[in-house]
Amino acid sequence: MPHSKISGKAYHDLSKHSYLSVQINPNYVDAATQPTSFKVYPRFYRRLQLNRNNPIHDFLWLTSAITLEKIYKDSPYKLRVNPSAGALYPTEVYVQIRGVEGIIDGIYHIEVENNCLTLIYELIDDGLENYVIPNKRINGFIFLVSCVYHRSSWKYQDRSFRYCLLDSGHHLGAIAASAYLHEKNIQLILDFDKLNLNADLGFENKEFITSCVISGEVQEKPVRRLRLPIPFVCGTDYFQVNQFVEDAYQATSLQPSHQQNLANPQFNFDRKRFFENVWNRRSIRRFHKHSISQEVYWLILQAVQQPIPSENFEEIEIYSVVHHVEGISPGLYKNTHLIKAGNFREKTGYLCINQAIARDCAVTLFFVSDYLSYQTAMQLAGFIGQRVYLFSNYWGIDCSGIGAFYDDEAQEFLGTNKDLLYVMAIGK
Repeated sequence: MPHSKISGKAYHDLSKHSYLSVQINPNYVDAATQPTSFKVYPRFYRRLQLNRNNPIHDFLWLTSAITLEKIYKDSPYKLRVNPSAGALYPTEVYVQIRGVEGIIDGIYHIEVENNCLTLIYELIDDGLENYVIPNKRINGFIFLVSCVYHRSSWKYQDRSFRYCLLDSGHHLGAIAASAYLHEKNIQLILDFDKLNLNADLGFENKEFITSCVISGEVQEKPVRRLRLPIPFVCGTDYFQVNQFVEDAYQATSLQPSHQQNLANPQFNFDRKRFFENVWNRRSIRRFHKHSISQEVYWLILQAVQQPIPSENFEEIEIYSVVHHVEGISPGLYKNTHLIKAGNFREKTGYLCINQAIARDCAVTLFFVSDYLSYQTAMQLAGFIGQRVYLFSNYWGIDCSGIGAFYDDEAQEFLGTNKDLLYVMAIGK
C-alpha cells in the first residue's frame, strides 16, 4: 500500500512501546556519535546580529534562545526556551520578515547558537504566503518550524517521529510565549502545502517543515511562489536515513485537520515574572512526593485549557492521575470527574516505563486524541505541554514531559480507545 494511503494512527501504532518491545530493544546508543544540534549556514551568508535592546530583535530572539549552558558527563549542553526529548533539539525556526523597518524583506534562519538571523532568501514579489495562506500577504512575520529528524532518530529510531512533532509543538509554544511577552497576536497554521514548500526550500528529505505561525497585518494581495531555489544546508554533521520517519511525514502531511473558529487566549500574567519563568523553565528530573495546593492545580488546568489561536484543530483530552493534591482524593480523573479512586503512583510509574518522575510527582497528566490529522494532534499536544511547563513554573510547580510509555496498557488503564500522545508530570 502506498504510504500516502496509510493513516497517522497506523504510524502511531507502529511506533508503540510495550513491556516486551522495550526489553528486546533497550535502545542503547554511543554518545560519541550524536549528530550536531545546531544548524549553521556558510560564513558568506549575510547575518543580522540580534540586539536585545531592539523590541523586534528581542521578540525573535526569545522564540529560540539558549537559556543555560552546562556540562553533563563531560559533554557541553546548551538548554533552550523550548524543552526537547533527550535534549536533542531537532527543531529549527525560519522567519519571513516583510515590511519591518530596518530589516531587509526576506526569509531568515534563526541561528540559535550565534544569536543572529541569517538571510537565506531575499523577497521581491514572492514569499511563503503562497504556501501557507494563499491569496494573502503578511506585513510582519511568518515563522516556520522544521525538524532535522536525524538528531532525534539517532537515539529514538522510529518513535522519533512522535518526538519531532511534540518538539515542534513545544517550539510553537515558545513562539507563542514570546509573542505574549511582546504583545503580538499570532495564528498557528498547521494545514498547508508542506511538501511543495519543502521542495522549494531544498530540504532533500533531511529536514521537513511541520508548522507555521503568522503575526502581522494581513492584506488581500496574492504573493507568488519562491522564484528561485534555495541552496540546501544540512542541519547535522552527518546523516542517516530513517525510512519510517520519512514515509510517516509524507503520508501525514496530506491529512487535513478538524477546523474551528479562530479565538485568542486571554491571559493576564505579570509579564516580568512570566519572562523570568520562560527564561528559567527546566525539565525536572526528580520529584520528592510533595503535595501541591488545590488552588494552584486548578489555576494550571484552567490556563492550559484557554483557546489555541488556530483554525486547524484536534481536540486533546486530558486525563489526570492525582497522587497528592491537597483537598482532592487520589485517583484517575477526566477534567473534574473522578473515574476511579485509588493510589496509582506505582501504576503510573510502571506505565511510563518505570520512570520515577511519573510515580513521585503530584499529578500525572495523560493527553489523548481521536484525530483526523496526526501531525496537528501531536503538535497541539506539544503546544499544550509547553503551556503546562510555563504555567506550572509560573505558580511555583515543577514539570517534566514524558514521551515514553506502554501505549496499549496506558490506554487500558485510562479506559479509552483514543491514541495516547503525551504524558506530563507536575509536582514538587
